Parts: sequence; structure tokens; C-alpha cells
Amino acid sequence: MSKHPAKREQRALRKVENDAVEVVSPPARMPWFSFRYSYTEVSAVGRTARLKSKHARYEDGKLSTGAFEGEFDRSVYDRMVNDAQRSSLDQTALFLRAFTSFLPVPGKQGRDRE
Repeated sequence: MSKHPAKREQRALRKVENDAVEVVSPPARMPWFSFRYSYTEVSAVGRTARLKSKHARYEDGKLSTGAFEGEFDRSVYDRMVNDAQRSSLDQTALFLRAFTSFLPVPGKQGRDRE
């Protein structure tokens, strides 16, 4: 018994004219649409620090991508981390200073009661 019990009849091939093929034109440019994506990773192990960076950009109908990897001295990494932490603490302190006017002044309440 055959694996394929139904048999198909052979059909004659049809001829296709070369002019019948429609060429697809590129899509119209969309000047209102563009995007950018970037990714950066910094890690430190031992005496060296590693930097990995990737980016992609779509502008004016063109997509461009790039990647970068490099190594640098650990002291540069430590300085960068310290600067980032200091900047974050400074911004937090500036934000919290706006709320100090709502806090009671220490010492005045105790003196009024005596």
C-alpha cells in the first residue's frame, strides 16, 4: 500500500511574461518618524573595567547601528562611580530642601511651654 493514496494529475505549466512582474517601490519617507536606542554597560573586575555600548538609530529612512567595547583602568571606573553617587546625593538633597519649610523648628516648642 502506498503512503499517499490520493494521486494528483500533472498540470501544464503556464508561461509568465517578464513584464507581468510588478516591481515594489521603496516606501515613502516618513519624516515624522524616527527613533534612537542606546545601551551602555560598565563593569569592573580586578584591575580593569570594561565598557560595552550599542546604539541604533532610524532617521530619514535609514537605519544605522553600532557597537563598541573597551577596557580602561580601574581608577577611572572608581572616579566615575564616586561622581555619579555624589551627583545623585546632591540632587536628592536639593529636592528634600524644598520640604524643610514644612517641618517644625526644633527647640522653639520646648521653650514656649516653660
